[in-house]
Amino acid sequence: MSQKFDVIVIGGGHAGTEAAAAAARMGAATALVTIAVDKIGEMSCNPAIGGLGKGQLVREIDALDGLMGQAIDKAGIQFRMLNKSRGPAVQGPRAQADRKLYRNAVQELLASQDNLQIIEGAVGDLSTENGQITGIITEDGRHIYAPSVVLTTGTFLGGLIHLGTERTPAGRFGERPSLQLAKRLRGLGLPVGRLKTGTPARLNGRTIDWDRLVMQPADDILVPFSSLTQRIEVPQISCGITRTNEKTHQIISDSIHLSAVYSGQIEGQGPRYCPSIEDKIHRFADKSSHQIFLEPEGLDDSTVYPNGISTSLPRDVQSALIATIEGLEKTEILQFGYAIEYDFIDPRALAPTLELKALKGLFLAGQINGTTGYEEAAAQGLIAGINASLHCNPSAKAADGFILDRADAYIGVMVDDLVTKGAPEPYRMFTSRAEYRLHLRADNADQRLTDKGLEIGCIGPVRSRHWTDKKTALSAARRLLSSQPKGPNVVAAAGLPTPRDGSMRTPADLLALEGVGLTQLFEIWPELATIPEPLHNQLETDCRYAGYLERQQADIDAMRRDDAVKIPAHLNISAIGGLSSESKDLLARYQPQTIGQASRIPGMTPAAVVALLRHLRKISSAGDGQPRPISASFSL
Repeated sequence: MSQKFDVIVIGGGHAGTEAAAAAARMGAATALVTIAVDKIGEMSCNPAIGGLGKGQLVREIDALDGLMGQAIDKAGIQFRMLNKSRGPAVQGPRAQADRKLYRNAVQELLASQDNLQIIEGAVGDLSTENGQITGIITEDGRHIYAPSVVLTTGTFLGGLIHLGTERTPAGRFGERPSLQLAKRLRGLGLPVGRLKTGTPARLNGRTIDWDRLVMQPADDILVPFSSLTQRIEVPQISCGITRTNEKTHQIISDSIHLSAVYSGQIEGQGPRYCPSIEDKIHRFADKSSHQIFLEPEGLDDSTVYPNGISTSLPRDVQSALIATIEGLEKTEILQFGYAIEYDFIDPRALAPTLELKALKGLFLAGQINGTTGYEEAAAQGLIAGINASLHCNPSAKAADGFILDRADAYIGVMVDDLVTKGAPEPYRMFTSRAEYRLHLRADNADQRLTDKGLEIGCIGPVRSRHWTDKKTALSAARRLLSSQPKGPNVVAAAGLPTPRDGSMRTPADLLALEGVGLTQLFEIWPELATIPEPLHNQLETDCRYAGYLERQQADIDAMRRDDAVKIPAHLNISAIGGLSSESKDLLARYQPQTIGQASRIPGMTPAAVVALLRHLRKISSAGDGQPRPISASFSL
């Protein structure tokens, strides 16, 4: 028995569901193959979506009509805007989730998606022919054919759980790993490595002394993730905050040799920015305590996730250390924490479309590419699904695939980081990774990306209509803001800052000033009251940062000129004059596809990039004797 599709997606986690939905929205006949259908959309670690950098990723996924924003809006039980006291460029939406509601929301969204079939089964092998993927073979012998396959294995690829000295093959707690597929990928000669991540114990919330804890409520004004969500209707809860103490640290220090991480039992590198409690005690020995957020996992679920004490220490040590923490002295442990080690592919083996260079038609997304986090996985799944669909049905509008650059989106920053620099440790998104974060705000993701999605066909009709209406309203509002300038006497009479030079000011000019809001301008320009209230913050921010954004555009233009200069796939690096041995080694190891990528390789000097540019110019003129210009920000 065999089946044929345009795109096959392996894995039903955050990357897999976004990839399958994106390919199906593009019109591709898509199969989502997963070990357990009832686990699709499962939150395997912390029950939360978003945060600093991560929240921007979710807004971008939503702007391209992805699932994650809509799902968390239906499942969020504590919405908060992080960094509210700072500028909009570094604010990040976050929501605590009800695990069951989130899983149900994802499954409902997939069930309503045309062109998508869900198949239960474990994938054991890939079928290939002449360096091209042709489909998959399940462990029970079924052949499923497609010219495009997206692999999103999460922590299941060769997954191994560590709990003290115990080692259990598993993709996550209680679920078997994908061992045959791991063996197959290693057999292809791909650059396979090992990474690790971890999770804390799960606690019985009914046994926590909440009265002794500091409680953190949801925001008064709930801001949805998806632009399609009118209001949040899920009841909101508070989370508790407690801390470790010197007794906790002493127990961990005395037992650290029993941790799988420190005993030498684990070979994989763990995430620097989400360390285990053992790592915190070891690396920050000067700190007497560490904060723990006690996050309920559901409205009707007493399970609590203690965010901040991920560990692989033995069960008895976990019991002892948790009992020293204020409010948790008599807490019942429902499931002990553990570390999990798994295979990943060095993402430098991928093109910016997330297609594997060595095997055409095979796309990788999520933790298999060395990332950590739901949001990073989902964003990659979206890009991989779109490009898998384009691969099996090439479009003149996207001949080179759908690629976002570092000025388009945080998604573009992440993908460029991965394919250019690799993942020596699990990759996590931060606002600090983005050079153009004033431009890449959480509040303007649809302005940056939805039209790009419409151009390639990944936007559904509901979002298309919604965006058309919003874009029309934004255009009308901007026309109002840039017209009818008023003199200083009129401005002063309204109690607003008066220009010293006596010049006329438009509403946009005044909104560029600190502390001036749109509603303050209604007295002078009553017509501004027609601007829909949901657009106020976005317009105010655009006006306030207009000068900075204009200056930043020159840097963006230079970056894009460099990224437009392609490097031939089989360039003879040894023939490039003026390159040091180190630079030649970097080019051979990283194999950048553009001058921009080459310039972002750690250790690649500006002089080496200029030498590379000079060589490209030389070989570009070799065909007809006429030099062809190469436009780049680096001077030749």
